[in-house]
Amino acid sequence: MGLFSALLGNAGAVDQEDLIKQYGTLLIDGEQIELGFKLIRDTFIFTNKRLILIDKQGITGNKTEYKSIVYKAITRFSVETAGTFDLDAVLKIWISNEPIPSIEKQFNKSVDVYQVQKILAQHVL
Repeated sequence: MGLFSALLGNAGAVDQEDLIKQYGTLLIDGEQIELGFKLIRDTFIFTNKRLILIDKQGITGNKTEYKSIVYKAITRFSVETAGTFDLDAVLKIWISNEPIPSIEKQFNKSVDVYQVQKILAQHVL
């Protein structure tokens, strides 16, 4: 977990303890949060068993969708690094054999998308 602890200092990353306090009730026995990101109002959590997407909906954000994706359902993914003029990095994830990405998330430039790609690769490949 040293690698993941080092990542949590990046802007956009969320401390594991904060994620456990807020979303610990979503976890099953033996499931651990490895890495999490706050993307505006939404949260993106990698656990040792699945990917959890937390989507705050509506103006107030009181309505929330919790989407779980098991890693074995992910057939491919891509990362696009931030450029000089395009300041956001993009992660795209395809579920099953869908022709377009099922999930597309933008990260600010300070998030190391190579590490995001690495954790996905560890679980998917």
